[in-house]
Amino acid sequence: MPIRNRLAEMHSEITGWRHHLHKHPELMFDVHETAAFVQERLKEIGVDEITPGIGQTGVVAVIKGKTDTKGRVIGLRADMDALPIHEATGLEYASVVDGKMHACGHDGHTSILLGAAKYLSETRNFDGTVVLIFQPAEEGGGGGREMCRDGMMDRWGIQEVYGLHNAPGIPVGEFAIRPGALLASADEFEITVTGKGGHAAAPHEAIDTTLVASQIVVSLQSIVARTVNPVHRVVVTVGTFETDSVASNVIAHTVKLKGTVRTLDTDNRAVAEARIRAIAEHTALAYGATAEVVWEDGYPVTINHEAETEYAVEAARAVVGDAAVDDNTDPILPAEDFAFMLEERPGAYIFLGNGDTAMCHHPQYQFDDEAIPVGCSWFAELVERRMPAVN
Repeated sequence: MPIRNRLAEMHSEITGWRHHLHKHPELMFDVHETAAFVQERLKEIGVDEITPGIGQTGVVAVIKGKTDTKGRVIGLRADMDALPIHEATGLEYASVVDGKMHACGHDGHTSILLGAAKYLSETRNFDGTVVLIFQPAEEGGGGGREMCRDGMMDRWGIQEVYGLHNAPGIPVGEFAIRPGALLASADEFEITVTGKGGHAAAPHEAIDTTLVASQIVVSLQSIVARTVNPVHRVVVTVGTFETDSVASNVIAHTVKLKGTVRTLDTDNRAVAEARIRAIAEHTALAYGATAEVVWEDGYPVTINHEAETEYAVEAARAVVGDAAVDDNTDPILPAEDFAFMLEERPGAYIFLGNGDTAMCHHPQYQFDDEAIPVGCSWFAELVERRMPAVN
């Protein structure tokens, strides 16, 4: 079935919700106004149950079908938080909060799920229960992990879970997905190199931490080039290089490096950590310095379950046609904390085309409102296919 007529009729209303959210972005777990807006809309829609405060500021809502003969429960998730970016779009409804912007389209995801909720609440043409998950802190805070830690999956008996994310570069009205690894893990490391500060004119009397740290940065690339199987994807990036010196004629006593490791293979996370520790510590030792490595586990690999991916594909094809669905898209290296939910329950994550726009996390990024009825229809189609109504 193509885009639902009812959802096409609601397009303007849902777009209005999206523009309101875009204008009033909030960060991480501090999404109190956004969560309140979501709850207000859910009350107007007439869902059966609304529970705030899951995973600190997440909202969970329930819609029951006309019947429930098999006890089926499906979760649908959207993220609510924005990014600490100064908006440069010039839109009429641009952010009014300086330094905060919905630069990843979470305002669109939230509005799409609200639109699907309104349709499903009106029609209830399914046999089972839909659990709506509005999540905070996807952008680095691990809100999905926190909602799972709050017992969300067991409390609402969720059996399968699905989510979507807009994708610049894919035409509006198209979908892309794959079974298995779709997005990467993202772990962080900090390396503190300690040597002996001194005068730039007397390097022999110092232990040059800038030189040591530079050697470490270069050597870290051997992890990808010489440690990891070349058919696997791993990215090691040093993002910051900070010395304790501000003068050009001073050899720094300490240098701090911060970076990330991204991979599509869970085993390679452990390999990368071990190699980073060994390279940093032994390189420093060779120069008479020391290196301390602090490792922080981040988001895991987003792994789509095979059967559930096929269900997602079938729903997408029903909405937009076979030719508009790429069911074997290339995985990419950004991370996504929906991965925590997919570790708890089988499910799938799909990309929704956002057209030719700036990439996510860019100050000129724009969510394309024409994608709204497509995303709403996919959620609705998925529910009605997975839990067909009993006549």
